[in-house]
Amino acid sequence: MKYLLAPNAMKGALTAQKIATILSKTIRRKDPSAEIIMAPIADGGNGTLECLMDALGGTIYEREVTGPIPTIKVKARYGITRQNRAIIESAEAIGLHLLTPTPETIAASTSRGIGELLSAVMEHSCTEIWIGLGGTATNDGGAGAGAALGFSLLDQHGDPLRDGSIPLLQLNRILPPTSNNQHCPITILSDVQNPLLGESGATYTFARQKGASDDQLPYLESALHHFAETVRSDLQKDFSTAPGSGAAGGLAYELMTFCNATLVSGIDHILDATDFETEITECDLIVTTEGMLDGQTLFGKGIAGIARRAQQFQKPVHAFVGRINGDADELRTALQLASLTQISPEELTTPEAMRDASWLLADAVFHHHF
Repeated sequence: MKYLLAPNAMKGALTAQKIATILSKTIRRKDPSAEIIMAPIADGGNGTLECLMDALGGTIYEREVTGPIPTIKVKARYGITRQNRAIIESAEAIGLHLLTPTPETIAASTSRGIGELLSAVMEHSCTEIWIGLGGTATNDGGAGAGAALGFSLLDQHGDPLRDGSIPLLQLNRILPPTSNNQHCPITILSDVQNPLLGESGATYTFARQKGASDDQLPYLESALHHFAETVRSDLQKDFSTAPGSGAAGGLAYELMTFCNATLVSGIDHILDATDFETEITECDLIVTTEGMLDGQTLFGKGIAGIARRAQQFQKPVHAFVGRINGDADELRTALQLASLTQISPEELTTPEAMRDASWLLADAVFHHHF
């Protein structure tokens, strides 16, 4: 049997590369004659930088930038491939893993670090820039990134606005950069289709997991709404209803508005870039992973993208996930998976499951009937 190992990271527990190693060792222990193809993947979230740089080759750089709140400085990596493409993973600068999320952190959250990384990337005279959007702690609509790129966000007194989500309520005017801010084409890689505003938008869908309290949600939503209204008035652009504009707390909205970025499915873009279909044709079955599988997985997460490709070649996909949120049989059927396995027992808490993820995964795979 020839196994194609295409794991996505289990966020907070295991990287895709680490999972691929665990899968390979376990399958060889179970089936010594197995042939293994290792192809760790990402969908625009955590692990995107390593996935693309491993596949495409090039150099990884590091730059100190503003973290997910203005008082934090972080060392964020970015890559320049051999084809002179720049790769930015948003979570490197403004990731949720860089802080303990609270109502205070999301109120002050800023995407400024992404604007600073973009400025660093532009020093390399790249032909294009790819930005993965997942795993962020921010909800500022990308306002901080815009400010770092030279856009003036001013309050009613004409003073620069403080960074953060809630300060957007004081926004009065936006002025574009005075200098010619030319840059190469930007492609943003997303695993969600949520718009900026509304019940399915950035705030009401994602802000709770970033620390927001229920009482805080209307204020965060009002801040983004006011930001979008000011953008519409001053820049004559409106991407607030565009599918995916709510990704990364609205960072996608800012990149589409201020940088003319094009939004694409992260998993499909990465599978194309890494020539994944060639690997599919050479395997008998595919093994993939995800930290959490739920209804949102159907709309562009890693497993969904892999399953779609596999169906074209009639190759079975076996998925191992940390947690299943929803009806497992319904999700397996909807994704057309050969099997779907939750590796952690229900009685384990999430921290315990993350702590023990390595051996839980190895045990589940070893006892699985492929």
